[in-house]
Amino acid sequence: MNQRINQRTRGGFLSRFTQYRRELAAVLAYLVLLLLAAAIAPSFFSRANWRDLVVNNAPVLVIAVGMTLVILVAEIDISVGSQFAVCSLAAAWLAKAGLPIALWVPCVLAVGALLGSLNGLLVARWRLPSIIVTLAMLAAWRNTSQWITQGAWVQDLPENFQWFGLGQRTGEVLIVVISFLLFLSFAWGLRNLGAGRAVYAVGCDPEAARLVAINPGGVVFGVFLLMGVLTALASILNAVRFSAVPGNAGVGLELKVIAAVVVGGTAIRGGRGTLFGTLAGVVLLGTIGTVLTFAGINPFWEKAIQGAIILSAAVSDAALGHLNRHVRFHFLRATAAHD
Repeated sequence: MNQRINQRTRGGFLSRFTQYRRELAAVLAYLVLLLLAAAIAPSFFSRANWRDLVVNNAPVLVIAVGMTLVILVAEIDISVGSQFAVCSLAAAWLAKAGLPIALWVPCVLAVGALLGSLNGLLVARWRLPSIIVTLAMLAAWRNTSQWITQGAWVQDLPENFQWFGLGQRTGEVLIVVISFLLFLSFAWGLRNLGAGRAVYAVGCDPEAARLVAINPGGVVFGVFLLMGVLTALASILNAVRFSAVPGNAGVGLELKVIAAVVVGGTAIRGGRGTLFGTLAGVVLLGTIGTVLTFAGINPFWEKAIQGAIILSAAVSDAALGHLNRHVRFHFLRATAAHD
């Protein structure tokens, strides 16, 4: 009897190991990065640097939550960088026009919802490929914002714009708390709510989802709408950190966010992934640039290293999968021998 209990325990461990091996690969890669940082740049571990890392990557985490939902339904959104720029400029212009925070924040969220809804309409209703739709929107919104601002920053913002008028320390805490509470809410919802299960169902098999009364088009539209709202929220959390807003905000942001989601274990074909894996991916990719700076390495290597880490995570995932199959084979053979 004890043997059977031990076998079941090992089987449960293997099941857990298989389920979260992608997330474990991202965590392993991050630990390796920290070891390298400790060896070449011990000053990286200063308290001020860790605070800056958390605050800088909090808005990225918000967007990555939305991108995880989009990829889970087997779609992609590469327009988030340009949406981020549009919403950042909207926040600056509305605040500069004299609107109070209680008004301009909902207005910016509404702008994000509109941008996301447009993507969702074209993809879900007109059935256009999301890569084509969002590529077109990336170019359209980016060029429009550049044309309007002529590359200039929006300056002379009211005093209560930066840090929401609360001061730097309180503002930083508020940004991190909002981001983390949002992350926890969506992580819980994906696991426990019908809407979360619908996202996974549509990503796995839209036709099967339709047979159990799930509307795949409605789910896809809703996910893109949420992507727009979360991008707008992230743009607010990022913009209020400064006293001026650049016209080219969010350049390259889409690559960083998508890479973080994929490194965190979300399958690009949809239907599989967790937000905790996405958190690991955001932390991993968000740390690279700072490590390079402390190590005295040209920051232009950041993109190359991001690509190398993506490849390392994929290799680690494959290795863990091979190890799991090997262990499972011997476990099943031992079980059969005992029976």
